[in-house]
Amino acid sequence: MADSQNTQPETKGAIALIEKIGHKIPDPVVIFIWFFAFAFILTLFIGGLEFKTLSTDGSEITHTIKNMGEAEHTRWLFDNALLKNWLGFGGGVLGVILIVMLGVGVAESSGLLGVLIKKLGTRLNEKYLAPALVFLGIMSSIATDAGYLVLIPLAGLLYAGLGKNPLIGMAAAFAGVSAGFSANLIPATPIDVILGMNAQIFAEAQGVPFESSDGKPLTPATMHYYFIFVSTFLLVGLGAWVTNKFVAPRLEKMSYELPEDIDLSDFSVSEKEEKGLKAAFLGLLLSLGIIVGLAYGPLAPYVDDAGKTVNPYLNNVILLISLVFIMVGVFFGYATGKFKKLIDVVHAMVGQMNTMGYILVLTFFCYNFLGLLGYSGLGTYITYLGATFLENLGLQHFPIALIIGFVITTAFINIFVGGLTSKWMLLGPIFVPMLYQVNPAMTPDLVAAAYRVADSSTNIITPMMTYAGVILAFMRKYKKDLSFGDVIIMMMPYSIVFLVFWTALLVAFFAFGIPLGF
Repeated sequence: MADSQNTQPETKGAIALIEKIGHKIPDPVVIFIWFFAFAFILTLFIGGLEFKTLSTDGSEITHTIKNMGEAEHTRWLFDNALLKNWLGFGGGVLGVILIVMLGVGVAESSGLLGVLIKKLGTRLNEKYLAPALVFLGIMSSIATDAGYLVLIPLAGLLYAGLGKNPLIGMAAAFAGVSAGFSANLIPATPIDVILGMNAQIFAEAQGVPFESSDGKPLTPATMHYYFIFVSTFLLVGLGAWVTNKFVAPRLEKMSYELPEDIDLSDFSVSEKEEKGLKAAFLGLLLSLGIIVGLAYGPLAPYVDDAGKTVNPYLNNVILLISLVFIMVGVFFGYATGKFKKLIDVVHAMVGQMNTMGYILVLTFFCYNFLGLLGYSGLGTYITYLGATFLENLGLQHFPIALIIGFVITTAFINIFVGGLTSKWMLLGPIFVPMLYQVNPAMTPDLVAAAYRVADSSTNIITPMMTYAGVILAFMRKYKKDLSFGDVIIMMMPYSIVFLVFWTALLVAFFAFGIPLGF
């Protein structure tokens, strides 16, 4: 007891320090505004500076930093602020992100994703409960809020119904939902699109080939699919092992209480929802039939005039997967009465777009900042300085050390700065070209994969995570005096094990030359 009392204040102190540091870090939008202003002013002082880098054939390339205060370059900023540097940046990546969210929004607004979680969760065998909850948590990443707001409370009820501490189930589900956020069995999820499309932008802006290690062009939405597919099963096994080996034995000794208003049938699936699931299955079959018809028809591979094989199916995989989400969501919504008219489906899409306002603001300032870096030459200069520093350390000969170093750096930053997208916007433009310049084996897909491993693994041990307060509130239903320090202690084994073994899996893919995706 004495030991417990001694360590508790230290834990709270550490959490308070993290919160204090985190709250002092400005919003990413503000950061990009300041970055833009600083970069512009910097060019006024170092405009005309020349430096040399090596091209892929070993010849020297001379770069000159532009003074953005000169009339010609200032006009470029204004002429390109809306179209080229925002809406059209990276070949229209913003539009791609919005289309994916439209599809997921229809499926989510119809109630389908939440019902699927309830249906699967209530049918689990006790023996497989922990791995199943981790698995459902990982898969729920496509449903945004559903994993946090449906699966985690449901996991508590399932364990309560078995006479066990509800926090055990909630911890397992939380690990899957948040720490396993970047893994999945479904290709081209919104996470894949956001990371992949922006990785392409970061690479091409600095002249880095957007290719895999074997020289093949990368498909942004599926460049990690093999890796995240294998990662799903790895994390499920690890999550179940941590739950049974570390978390459950500790929590089984902890007292808890069941509130009087808790009804163990709260998450049962109604007859109407059962009907909706059958309709959604028909929608799935129909959408898959349409995709197969397109893949073997208008979107079939062909050889163009230059003799190059073009695969329209893969080039449009994001639209096709969005079609699946829309169709299954529409079928479910009409069957359950959620959608009565076509305008209801439109409202579901609009509702999802209402949540994208921040993304629009963030991308406006981020993409214009990146446009300034690329046009002025500052981005290339930063890459040059960073690459030179790492080369002087001799790390160009140790690509595995570069991977591990980047993972650890990102995992640490994630404790203080939340948000997968905003953090990728900050780190990606620097590390994607820099690590490639240090060692060409550090291709854009490898760097992005290392980022997703690090970003996910420490989500569950930071108070800066968006849903941290929500999860704490859910858990306090069963343990009123639970602090976030207690939650971090509870989740720390998952975070450490996931980070170590997931990084090892990525290193194995790299060392054995296994492609990360297609």
